[in-house]
Amino acid sequence: MQVHECCNPDVVWCNRDAAIQDVAALMRKHHVGSVVVTDAEDRKKPIGILTDRDIVMDVMATGLDARAITAGDVMSTPVVTVRDKDGLAETLGLMRTHKIRRIPVVTDGGALLGIVAVDDVVNLLAKELQSLSGAIIGQQMLEEHVRR
Repeated sequence: MQVHECCNPDVVWCNRDAAIQDVAALMRKHHVGSVVVTDAEDRKKPIGILTDRDIVMDVMATGLDARAITAGDVMSTPVVTVRDKDGLAETLGLMRTHKIRRIPVVTDGGALLGIVAVDDVVNLLAKELQSLSGAIIGQQMLEEHVRR
């Protein structure tokens, strides 16, 4: 399966100049745990990623002013991305290697296309396992019916 088949296309993003307080408000409004940071010159290309944990650990816990600190000050960079044609297994490998829970999906030209989160993958796998389980139960029922 290619990663574009399971990525979420509704990516919440912000400018590197956005105040952390505004980024936190975006996260709350859209019910997300991360925001992809883009450059003002090219809003389509990710330059970093900012998570709710980054805000808590780097801003709130240290007592910094969330109105004075920008996304560019605390974002994780360089951002790890995958291309839309990459496989899901390859994507999970990158997430494991870099110890990240979210990864932006980009086109060959580097434009932001979507994002994959561990939660998305777990939901996908749960559906696949449920489907597989249905096949097993169906086979057992068929065998039981045939043997009567």
